[in-house]
Amino acid sequence: MKRPRLYGPGELAALFNVSRQRVLQITRRPGFPEPMARLIGTTIWDADEVDEWTKHNRPPRPTEGDEDR
Repeated sequence: MKRPRLYGPGELAALFNVSRQRVLQITRRPGFPEPMARLIGTTIWDADEVDEWTKHNRPPRPTEGDEDR
């Protein structure tokens, strides 16, 4: 059986390049994927669902050199 890829708050912060506080705001937005589980110390999401959501809801961040455009 294939194991799912998972994201926790730390992985989401790195993925979105934001603080953990901002992760909380993002994950509470309508339409953000429901967590797979809420554990005592953390919440986890299916990475494939989050990646798909990201394609349609998070504009890409500028990369180095794009700031002048």
